[in-house]
Amino acid sequence: MKTATITATPDERPALEIMLRSLKLPTFIQAHAEVADKAESEGWTFTAYLRHLVEMESHDRERRRVERNLKESCLPADKTLGTLNIEKLPKKVRTQLPSLCEGGFVEKAENVLAFGLPGRGKTHTICAIGHELVQRGHRVLFRPAFKLVQGLLAAKKDLALDQHLRRLDNFDAVIIDDIGYVQQSQEEMEVLFTFLSERYERRSVVITSNLVFSEWDRIFKNPMTTAAAIDRVVHHCVILEMTGPTRRGEDAQDRHRSEKEKDKDEEAGDAK
Repeated sequence: MKTATITATPDERPALEIMLRSLKLPTFIQAHAEVADKAESEGWTFTAYLRHLVEMESHDRERRRVERNLKESCLPADKTLGTLNIEKLPKKVRTQLPSLCEGGFVEKAENVLAFGLPGRGKTHTICAIGHELVQRGHRVLFRPAFKLVQGLLAAKKDLALDQHLRRLDNFDAVIIDDIGYVQQSQEEMEVLFTFLSERYERRSVVITSNLVFSEWDRIFKNPMTTAAAIDRVVHHCVILEMTGPTRRGEDAQDRHRSEKEKDKDEEAGDAK
């Protein structure tokens, strides 16, 4: 039994594209005619033709979603896994990094804390993890601690703190960078504590700090509040200890060595 060939005529295609647009299928619109010609020439079944278009739409939709999530994440574009000098990280951090990039801690609403003195690569390491999470479909938000606190405080003054917290709750992981540099007033401390409490055991926070826990009273002022904040952050968490020499110092030394070698090469060339 011969199977009838069904193709859309030139007059039918505009109507088809309108229907596809109403269903929000942009890749279908762009590719259906070209794929139909290929399917007809190669003798595809109707199911194979439809499956091919659905796969194209699905892959393209995922790509657009990642691009949208990456844009809204505010992650520094240059601080990725590809630009991170992993060999200079402490050995234990190197072993922790792969599982963190896979995002299991986000699915379990666990936290990540990176401790270390300035210049130890805390921010770059955490941002690299953030980029990997976005590529795996998670929504991430990067905020320096002072900007996060400013946003919370402004929302509270506008009587919109609940709405602001709900918007932040849409992110699977919120990265708070340099929490140790925040010297809050009582009101600022309260909104930061409220934020950490709201996310406790429901959403992940990723924090970098140059202050160890024993020094967090410089952030939260009140000993009771400090203890409660630490308890909420540490209960389910992975700690990255960023030890070793300053990365910025090493980078400066590397650049200095490169410049000296370049000067020597130029001098040798002039001597010839």
